[in-house]
Amino acid sequence: MKNCILFFVIVLASRLDAQVTFTDSNLPIVVITTPVGQQINDVTRIVCDMGVIDNGPGIRNYLVNPYNNYNGKIAIEVRGSTSQQYPKKSYGFETQDALGLNNNVPLLGLPIENDWILYGPYPDKTLIRDVMTFDIFQKMGHYASNWRYCELLINGQYQGLYILLERIKRDNNRVDVAQLDADDLAGDSLTGGYIVKVDKLTGEVGYSWTSNYNNEVVFQFHDPEFDELNPIQASYMEDFIGNFEDVVWGPQLDDPVFGYEPYIDKESFYDFFLLQELGRTVDGYRSSSFMHKHKSGGAWNGKLHAGPIWDFNLSYGNADYCDANLTTGWQYNFDEICDFTSAIPFWWEKLLDSPSYRNGLKCRWDELRQGPLHTDSLHTFIDSMVVYLDEARIRNFQKWPIIGVYVNWNGFVGNTYQEDVNFLKTYIANRATWIDNNLPGICDLSVQESAFEPEYFKVWPNPFDGQGYVGFTLTEFAQMEFELIDNSGRSIYNIDLGSFEKGEHAVPIAIDNLASGNYIFLIKRDGGIFGKGKLSKK
Repeated sequence: MKNCILFFVIVLASRLDAQVTFTDSNLPIVVITTPVGQQINDVTRIVCDMGVIDNGPGIRNYLVNPYNNYNGKIAIEVRGSTSQQYPKKSYGFETQDALGLNNNVPLLGLPIENDWILYGPYPDKTLIRDVMTFDIFQKMGHYASNWRYCELLINGQYQGLYILLERIKRDNNRVDVAQLDADDLAGDSLTGGYIVKVDKLTGEVGYSWTSNYNNEVVFQFHDPEFDELNPIQASYMEDFIGNFEDVVWGPQLDDPVFGYEPYIDKESFYDFFLLQELGRTVDGYRSSSFMHKHKSGGAWNGKLHAGPIWDFNLSYGNADYCDANLTTGWQYNFDEICDFTSAIPFWWEKLLDSPSYRNGLKCRWDELRQGPLHTDSLHTFIDSMVVYLDEARIRNFQKWPIIGVYVNWNGFVGNTYQEDVNFLKTYIANRATWIDNNLPGICDLSVQESAFEPEYFKVWPNPFDGQGYVGFTLTEFAQMEFELIDNSGRSIYNIDLGSFEKGEHAVPIAIDNLASGNYIFLIKRDGGIFGKGKLSKK
């Protein structure tokens, strides 16, 4: 009997790993060649060769073309935790020079770095969920991993459609917190430069600590990792999160001085919450939930920011357990529905007890529903990706013939690719409507003085396309300016926005001939810096 079962597994595995004749693509082509006798594994990285063909927008890429985007060494491993159960693997790799040192390069036009991920979407048969969520978070004004679709070959064998992603790390072009040095042990220098996460104790796990209120809520240092931190730095960050939990749990939750507000950047917490809920992400809040903290004394004033967003392949109805495929109910109540070894931090629910927080959350949702979370905007993005991936996804599902096949843990199995896409679009529309009707809070800015931070500011759209708005809230009359600074620290654009009374304001701006890339923007009030952030140009 065991032999029969084994035979069935082998036949099934071979059926779900077919060979594909591949010669050219409208997407970039990535070719990896390992040394003879070595296989990519999840234990140790191996050094091998990688070539990338990218002839530019609208120009077809052929396998016989020269490697014109990258041609060199990488150190690569299989990555992921739960996802390693799937036959289509994802990979983490570093670009290296001939001496094995970091080689910072702009792979496929992404900002220069050396840490990358080749993500192979498998249970998400639309191939879209993750990149759509990253795109939304960027349009909300936050950093999310930049991405490019590509097709991958390893040792001459076609592997399918992949997504090149930026690995989450501290970097001026990624999570832009200050570098934490070994001697940053006191004062403002100690207070920022941290990326931490709430995550499961699976995969590659170093030092971790648990919440004082639930030992199933596990925190981990992501960048710097624990062994790169001085004990004073590690203790500072653990204590900061512990103090934040204490004030959220305590009687002074809403106190502007002794409550939650000095600890967190509310808008990032709003946006993180809203995306977890829109996707009803089955792993939401309790796994791959990143946070980062800036130093005190700057524009961000040492607050904890939620994000970057990560891991949405089992979201938007694509999981069949713990009510994750329903368009009703709140994901932050997950622990009341299912009992897992990892739990959701209590503060996502407890913060809603604060009138200022829930009213600000409601205002933020209403604002986003007119822009990046408008149903038409989301559907348009999905439709554009469907067209872009049309030929590559056919090859992908020839290699991995899973259309119409249940894959752990599909909440819906369409008989065609288009049925899977239609389900995603319908789920988003219905889920957003349910949130419209059930999100707590009252958004009435005429009476809600605390709906936004007193010094709320933003620039949108972000990424910027040359035409947009500068938004800010003033507590008194002020003269306002806007300035752009490039990566060399040079001021390249400065404009007097005018004089404004107390209240909320949105001022149109138009910047011609702005090159693609990342910039720092400054919003100035009466000559001093009022707000500071990163602005990307498409």
